[in-house]
Amino acid sequence: MRGIQVFLDSLRAHGVNSIFGNPGTTENPLLDNLADYPDLNYYVALHEGVAVGAASFYAQASGITGVANLHVAPGLGNAIGMMYGALKANSPIIVTAGQQDSRMNHRAPILGHDLVGMATSVTKWSVQPRSADEISETMREAFRIANEPPMGPVFVALPINVMEQETALAATVSGNLYLNHDAAPQGIAAITDLLLGASNPAIIVGDDVAVTDACAQMVQLAETIGASVFHEGLQAQISFPSRHPNNKGRIAFEVGNMRRQLGGFDLILLTDGSFFEEIWFDEGSPVSEETKIVQIGNSVKGLADRVPLYMGVLGNLPSTVEKILSGLGDKVSDEFSVAAAARNADLKSAWEELSAARRGSLERQWDADPMTPARALHEIAEVVPDDVVIVDESITASIEVGLGFNFEVPGDYFGGRGGGIGQGLAGVIGVKVACPDRPVIAISGDGSAMYSIQALWTAVHHQLPIVFVILSNREYRVLKHNLDTYRQRFNVQSNRPYPYMDLTSPTLSFIDMARGMGLEGICVENAEEVGAAVQNGLASGNPYLVEVVVSGKV
Repeated sequence: MRGIQVFLDSLRAHGVNSIFGNPGTTENPLLDNLADYPDLNYYVALHEGVAVGAASFYAQASGITGVANLHVAPGLGNAIGMMYGALKANSPIIVTAGQQDSRMNHRAPILGHDLVGMATSVTKWSVQPRSADEISETMREAFRIANEPPMGPVFVALPINVMEQETALAATVSGNLYLNHDAAPQGIAAITDLLLGASNPAIIVGDDVAVTDACAQMVQLAETIGASVFHEGLQAQISFPSRHPNNKGRIAFEVGNMRRQLGGFDLILLTDGSFFEEIWFDEGSPVSEETKIVQIGNSVKGLADRVPLYMGVLGNLPSTVEKILSGLGDKVSDEFSVAAAARNADLKSAWEELSAARRGSLERQWDADPMTPARALHEIAEVVPDDVVIVDESITASIEVGLGFNFEVPGDYFGGRGGGIGQGLAGVIGVKVACPDRPVIAISGDGSAMYSIQALWTAVHHQLPIVFVILSNREYRVLKHNLDTYRQRFNVQSNRPYPYMDLTSPTLSFIDMARGMGLEGICVENAEEVGAAVQNGLASGNPYLVEVVVSGKV
């Protein structure tokens, strides 16, 4: 058998059914042989970054390893940013790139380069098989490493001549690897005692709560101990219901603001995740010295990643929380139950006050022209079906997305990690492939949309009924906010305008771009028309674009 057959057999053996790719000359062995693998669906992207973004979000939404197929050095270079996002999101994906014939290495062929070296810094493992005999073992290792906690991308370069070589070594799998492990009983007992002794506990949930399907247990734990619950500043999935009264929203991106959020808690429980991610430097720690931080992690790498711990426990998240709940059930006193109930009541009262304040804010801006992003998102949230999936890259409106929509369980929401933009329009392709029976809406800012606008063509080409909502404020609003912060932090006295941050002259027309790629759509400037436009898009059964003109920074 040939190397390409071993490669494709390896994908099939590991449960892969979707490939997201941007093909080129060195991918001819793959493309030419896909007809023999009708169960492997190839989704064509017009940019390599779109292919990787789609594969990353597909892996998160489906629980199946994502596969992206790129073209040699320039193609891999185009995809590096999305690979960085996949690394930060712990997305288990295999990124491949066709490589030039290895017999030409010393001739410096066109498009040839050290692909393994290029990919190393944004992957868990980067490798190039030297012969067809190495493909089976390479692919087996690639899938194992991509799915070992913490999960993440693996890169495999595929020289065209190696794909055409003969080998007797067929595709293999590692077998059933039970990577979850039980936490030490003494660690569980110690955390249980700490929770019982806390007078004001908090929980910070990471994406692994969603990935490991531990959301229900976290809700029960928060309610049992009366804990405030925060989530990471950037989240790929929903790990706690958005409208639960114990939900206190996202952690800030500056240590000073983190301390203000967390200063009153005597105990903070972390799950696995990238906690306390910063944008601006502040001195000190995100929590006070008196606060005890404990963490449950499913990998050694994730424990004590950014802050020193009072205690860390390595173990499978759902089963560990279940055992903590069991331990609490045996030890909870009447006094503790009363205190926890009081904390829950205070959290509910605070949630109701926040909801009332949000309604009041929305009423004050109700007639703004152009409409505010909050008003636009309110109109969308009012009309979407209960089973809708939202893929969010609204950036400066992301807090409004979190407050305005009812995200109850993992799978209701997907977002980008790492801070690189363009992930929303690319990622929604993968989410829709993973969730064919659910309505899917992408919400993106206009600046972000331009980074992966080619995804619209892919949606039409493969008839993926996605509603793309572009919030068009005609500026890089987040950069304007960050410039304000920079000037304040570094005491820069300036009354200058914002430089190079406006998307005007000419104004972008997303409707014209969409029609050029085969999408129907509408540009909405009246808030009363937003809901109907989104409903029409969902009812069309086709990819559809709604451009909503919203206010910029004032």
